[in-house]
Amino acid sequence: MSAHDSPTPPRMHADEIDLDAPLVQRLVARRFPQWAALPVRRLPSSGTENAMFRLGTELLVRLPRRPGAVPDVKLEQRWLPRLGPLLPVAVPEPVGIGAPQEGYPWPWSVYRWLRGRNPVAGAVREPERLAEDLASFVRALRRIDPQDGPPGYRGGPLRDRNEPTRAAIAELGARVDAGAVTALWEESLRAPEHAAPPVWAHGDLSPGNVLVDAGRLSAVLDFGCAGVGDPAVDLIVAWNLLPAAVRDTFRKAVGADDAQWARGRGWALSISLIQLPYYWDTNPALAENSRHVITEILAEAG
Repeated sequence: MSAHDSPTPPRMHADEIDLDAPLVQRLVARRFPQWAALPVRRLPSSGTENAMFRLGTELLVRLPRRPGAVPDVKLEQRWLPRLGPLLPVAVPEPVGIGAPQEGYPWPWSVYRWLRGRNPVAGAVREPERLAEDLASFVRALRRIDPQDGPPGYRGGPLRDRNEPTRAAIAELGARVDAGAVTALWEESLRAPEHAAPPVWAHGDLSPGNVLVDAGRLSAVLDFGCAGVGDPAVDLIVAWNLLPAAVRDTFRKAVGADDAQWARGRGWALSISLIQLPYYWDTNPALAENSRHVITEILAEAG
């Protein structure tokens, strides 16, 4: 078995621990001896909470980087097998759960490898079809029985984001048009809140969490933020990935009314404003996508 890494990514969080391919090699060999001979390779990723390592050609090891990501392991292990069969595209399939050992303090997961590539905002192939595929995924997720579903990480009222969003605008200073983004944020806050029963939402539909193949959506990844609540959060993909020309296609296919669309835009703006100063130096891909979202929303507002 051989183990090697892509270049070690910068540390993004103060409570993040070091992870590398030799550690994963030891974890796998001890927990899953049937896979001990498979090569381990760290994968580059814009993800912030977990590190990913390819195990052979058909498996993926996913490990929390920090304590805050640990509950996601149990959430995905429980809910992905229930959600997956009801969705129109592939989602991660858990095939094993690892235990703390070899100095690593938390549980971790092994998944089936999903083929495809992450799309790039501004360079989407066949955007109309992708918009329709994403809308189909969102609709299917919303139809799943929410009973006993966990509260969504981003399933609450948009007003709960007010303080951190304004703090991020202040921290960004001259790097954004503070007056313009504040006005747009306040406009989102004025939208009527979600009054219908809570439904399932993914919570983090972003370029790094979707895979495409031949221009079509082939898989949706990372359900660590998934749960029941206001489904408007899943509209963020209209700004963080889809070009302006197909946003209306996506909106109509999802069936978002004016209030839900305004909340979705508010979620996209808030997430990006908060991410941008935090990941400015440590996660260039995520920071660039955050800048893209802010630019798109400002352009859309004229």
